Amino acid sequence: MSSGEGSGVTARTVRSSRLDLLPLAVAHAEEMAEVLADPALHAFIGGAPLTLPELRSRYERLADGSPDPTVVWGNWVVRLRAEDRLTGTVQATVTEGGRVAEVAWVIGTEWQGRGIAREAAQALVALLVEQGARTIVAHVHPGHTASASVATAAGLTPTDRVEDGEVRWERRVPSRP
Repeated sequence: MSSGEGSGVTARTVRSSRLDLLPLAVAHAEEMAEVLADPALHAFIGGAPLTLPELRSRYERLADGSPDPTVVWGNWVVRLRAEDRLTGTVQATVTEGGRVAEVAWVIGTEWQGRGIAREAAQALVALLVEQGARTIVAHVHPGHTASASVATAAGLTPTDRVEDGEVRWERRVPSRP
């Protein structure tokens, strides 16, 4: 993630018990195109899998960082160390000088049901809180129980707000003294 002016947020490899969250690079596109190729991944978010050239182009844009200097994009690929395979992505859009982070996760269907999304989201949220985020937000389709479970494991709770058909989940972290 490129660091935004005054955000305090920086990208680095994050290790959890089984995973490495690696800062996204264009070179990841080839392996990730296979990971993200299943149309079932789009059941709740719409769209279709990107082709390799489309994904490479998207990763180039993401690697360049946000065109808005008040917004920081953080994007990581999720590597399962035991298999030495990329399994998905996590991302954060950080605003308000690093105080608010909107997070998302996608794990390829081959690796779902193994706690990878939960572990990756927990590691991402921990990084963001460590770096000063005070509000963590995720948007989850009301019918996506697996994603709701991931949000819960990352310490987020559902709100009564619905935005674009998705429930807003939040975790508020007390300000440091």
